[in-house]
Amino acid sequence: MKFVIDANVVVAGLRSPAGASARLLGLAVTGVFTPIMSVPFVLEYESVCCRSQHLSVSGLSANDVGEVVNALCGAGKEVVPHFQWRPQLRDPNDEMVLEAAVNGGADGLVTFNSGHFNGPAQRFGIVLMTPRDALKRIGP
Repeated sequence: MKFVIDANVVVAGLRSPAGASARLLGLAVTGVFTPIMSVPFVLEYESVCCRSQHLSVSGLSANDVGEVVNALCGAGKEVVPHFQWRPQLRDPNDEMVLEAAVNGGADGLVTFNSGHFNGPAQRFGIVLMTPRDALKRIGP
């Protein structure tokens, strides 16, 4: 199973280690499913997760965040977008998320912002899900 994990899910996993997002990240790094990654996406993870408000709530350092991102990269499959489908979405920052899902043949896109992707994701056959939905799909 291959999922694209939106940056908001990674942030939630770091901020709340007992939640569904953190559990999903743990399953990713242990190889239960394959996270689909791209270089711009990884840079987005690091940029967003290292914002001071997220570091202060999580109690993590920028180095800690880097270790988590490196673990996700180690478990992930890098996708080099061969086709850019832009513009599809209102937020240009979300375009790389959708492109990774389409070019990587993802089984789903895990996000808390499904409204950002509605319409275009369905046109490409990409299933939108929350971390809880993804955990249900993965199973026990």
